Amino acid sequence: MIRRLFLAAPVACLIAVPLAAEPGLPPAEAVEVALSQHPSVIAAHARLEAVQARADGIAKGPYEFTVQGTYQRRDVSGGKQFDEYDAQLSRPIRLPGKARLDRAIGRYGTEVAENVAEDAKHEAALLLAAHWFDWLSASSQAAVDRAAASNYEAALAAVERRHSLRDAAQLDVDRAAAMLAEARRALAESEGLAAVARKRLETHFPALPLPVDAPEMPLPQIADARLSQLGDLVVVNSHMIAAAEAEAARMGAVAARARADRIADPTVGIRLFSEFGGLERGAGVVLSMPLGGGHRRALASEAGAGASAARADEQLARYEVSETAEADMTEARFRMATWQRARESVEAQMAALDKMRRGHQLGEIDLADLLLAERMVHDAFRTEAGARAEAIRAITKLRIDAHDLWLGD
Repeated sequence: MIRRLFLAAPVACLIAVPLAAEPGLPPAEAVEVALSQHPSVIAAHARLEAVQARADGIAKGPYEFTVQGTYQRRDVSGGKQFDEYDAQLSRPIRLPGKARLDRAIGRYGTEVAENVAEDAKHEAALLLAAHWFDWLSASSQAAVDRAAASNYEAALAAVERRHSLRDAAQLDVDRAAAMLAEARRALAESEGLAAVARKRLETHFPALPLPVDAPEMPLPQIADARLSQLGDLVVVNSHMIAAAEAEAARMGAVAARARADRIADPTVGIRLFSEFGGLERGAGVVLSMPLGGGHRRALASEAGAGASAARADEQLARYEVSETAEADMTEARFRMATWQRARESVEAQMAALDKMRRGHQLGEIDLADLLLAERMVHDAFRTEAGARAEAIRAITKLRIDAHDLWLGD
């Protein structure tokens, strides 16, 4: 009486060869373009260019020539007038060791910005994966609901035929109609959620071409040893740690530069002058040098404290990335286990439904019990679809964090 639309999907699902995550993901080339055009990535690379320019400026330093001069006309009482002038050309001189520190500050600052830019791409990739799996998960649920609605439509038609032949009660027709109405409600909701998820994906990543229909969700499968390997790579390839290391090194160089700057850079120049209309002329060397005091000492102390804070932040970054790695591995493992249990539930529910159908055909099971069994199978398939999506989502997140997917270094 009731078409076995649920049978084809689970059997194909259960006997299919397990696939890697890529079959359920967009093409890597399209992802690369979409990530490179995401505003957060563009902004990070623009900031990198700014930091590179700043590094060049720091390496050169504010050591520029200064031209200074005066002109005056002097009147001597009872005498004549004289033109007088003086001119001076001077330039600050960077003391030994400071140029090396300035270059180090710029170099480490560039390393920080480079890693921040790569981390921005990493975050964009995680965002893309999140929206992508929201779409796939909702679409997978919608596919299950669509099959259920079709199944209940066939059931209602069959019951109505039997009712017309006076072989089924009106109550059976009403029950079948109620199950169909609920299935259609669930389908409308899941299709709506899939449409919302697709729109979010299109809005955040307009450069990513999307197929008309969401790809079929593959079976999640990954060896436990591979999970552990990916967890190690999360720490090894972390741009957050690399950025923190570079920032700690930069602040260390800043602190060393502040200590060196307690002895101020001198300014050296030459001076030419002419007085009394040229009767008195001269040339000389000028030298000026600030005498450092409490202000420079306070700046050095501030920079030293900043360097200590940066080293602590580096250690904190290591903790956070290690936590991410452990959480990613743990989630991937329990999501895989959850999906396995959901798949077992589908198998058991399908076996029970087969028996219920045979019993109904023999007149030993009434329609209400059969419809309930159909509903339980429907729920089991929805649970399996959701668990499968979450398992692949967790594996994909681990791979992205490990730079094994979309983030080739």
